[in-house]
Amino acid sequence: MSDLELLTQSLARNVKRWRTERGFTLEGLAARAGVSRGMLIQIEQARTNPSVGTVVKIGDALGVSITTLLDYESGPAVRVVPPEQAVRLWSSEHGSHSTLLAGTEAPGPLELWHWRLAPGDASPSDPHPAGTVELIHVTRGTLSLRVDGVNYPVPAGHSASFEANTAHAYGNEGAEPVEMTMAVSVPFAR
Repeated sequence: MSDLELLTQSLARNVKRWRTERGFTLEGLAARAGVSRGMLIQIEQARTNPSVGTVVKIGDALGVSITTLLDYESGPAVRVVPPEQAVRLWSSEHGSHSTLLAGTEAPGPLELWHWRLAPGDASPSDPHPAGTVELIHVTRGTLSLRVDGVNYPVPAGHSASFEANTAHAYGNEGAEPVEMTMAVSVPFAR
C-alpha cells in the first residue's frame, strides 16, 4: 500500500471514529466543519484525498489534531516520530513547505510543525476556532507574520505567539529562505 493510500485509509477510519465518539451525525460534523456531507462520506469511505484545508477544518470541528486524523498506528504513551514519518502537508512550486513533526491531544489538539518559506512565497490561513494559540520560533531569515491584516516582522532568533482565531498568513519578503518551528494548540469545544 502506498503512503497516500495508507493516509487515506487512516483518515477514513479516524474521521469516522472521532465523529462517532463525539456523537456527531454526518450533517452535524459537516455544518461544524463547513464542508459538505458528500465530502465527509467520501472521506469516511476512503474514496477521496481531501485538501489540507479540508482536513484542518474537520480536525478543528472534531477537536483533534491533524496528526490524530492521519495516525495509522495506536502506540504507547511515548511516541518517537522518525523524520521519514513526518507528514509534509503543504508545499509550493517555489520550494516552500510545512511539515507536521508531531502532535497529540492535550486535551485538545497540540501540533508541532517545521516550516520553510522560499523568498517571495506566502501561505495564508483561515481563522481557527476561538482559543487557538500559535507559537513560532524563527531559525533562519525574517518571517512576515500577518495577523488580522497587520504585518509583524519576526527575524531569526525571535519568537512570536498569537491567538489564531483571525485570518493570518506566513510570508517571506526577504532574499533568503525563512525556516521556523511552530506549535499550534486548539482547544476542544463541544
